[in-house]
Amino acid sequence: MTARPPFELVPDPDGLGHVLDHHAVPGRTAVVMTMGALHEGHAALIRAARDRVGPQGFVVVTVFVNPLQFGAGEDLDRYPRTLDADLATAEAAGADIVFAPSAGDVYPGGEPRVRIAAGPMGELLEGASRPGHFDGMLTVVAKLLHLTRPDLAFFGQKDAQQLALIRRMVHDLDFPVEIVGVATVREDDGLALSSRNRYLSPAERETALA
Repeated sequence: MTARPPFELVPDPDGLGHVLDHHAVPGRTAVVMTMGALHEGHAALIRAARDRVGPQGFVVVTVFVNPLQFGAGEDLDRYPRTLDADLATAEAAGADIVFAPSAGDVYPGGEPRVRIAAGPMGELLEGASRPGHFDGMLTVVAKLLHLTRPDLAFFGQKDAQQLALIRRMVHDLDFPVEIVGVATVREDDGLALSSRNRYLSPAERETALA
């Protein structure tokens, strides 16, 4: 094992594989998966990962806006993309690298014909109003777990159904990774931090607190 490299952006799977081959730490490699537009909630996940694996461990942050989990009429095209700011946030919170692939890198040849199905758990609550959302989410999480090869993966408890589904997928399909839930980070008024909060008007923010 060589010394950990300086913080860097890794844009493609081949580059990620090279970095992991040379710098991943057996038993102490962690991943934090995001769609970018990083905020303090994401930073808390990265810090939790760094604390768990220690200063000599290895922390990967992924930034990928996954088209498979956006339904018709949702905000795929306008979802905030702030990679330069994300890099600064990730580095300050303790990440070693940011893996930020394109859709073509993650889904070469177009959308995958074979996907992970969320099953009955994915048809309730949020899944009832967003058909297929959790299938797309689990498909990309599975792919990113294979690509990043972590021992631990950190997800926020804010997205409770998502976390429950990821835990179930890892259990049912025997992924060799520990899923770690991290407490929700909230704004001063109590609203859970979210990259989409910037969409809310003052009146909508007040409603969201309910």
